[in-house]
Amino acid sequence: MANISTYPIGTPAAADLIPGTQLYTDTSGKTRNLTKNFSVSSIAAFANPSVGYSSYVALITQVNTGAPTAKILQNTTGATLTWARTSAGIFTVTSNISVFTADKTIVFANPGNDDGATGDPSIIWARTSNTVLTITASAGVNSVLTDGAFEVRIYS
Repeated sequence: MANISTYPIGTPAAADLIPGTQLYTDTSGKTRNLTKNFSVSSIAAFANPSVGYSSYVALITQVNTGAPTAKILQNTTGATLTWARTSAGIFTVTSNISVFTADKTIVFANPGNDDGATGDPSIIWARTSNTVLTITASAGVNSVLTDGAFEVRIYS
């Protein structure tokens, strides 16, 4: 038998499977244990059914002409999101799958730790497509995001 403690640590995706035991009561009233696979997304939905949305939460930093970098705090979307800089102060967040549903996607964002050099920074977002969000920081100024809070919620 394999020693489970020697398995490498992985990062689960929504479609990954986890073996488990499901209790089943047969027609005679006897409870039986059934070994089944459960998807990560089904376990997450069961664990917190009242939320009603999936989310991506990260701290975003952008410097000079580089693409923003993300310290991901939570991602329950099942998607991989990639950040890019398209021009001064304008960035995109691109998903590897269609996840940014029209009329069900919202973004909460702030620029984070402002050093005062950029005045009063602001963030505007737009859903460009089912796979792209466009973020404009302080009307086209670079280097205004320093551990800025960024959350995307996609409601079901």
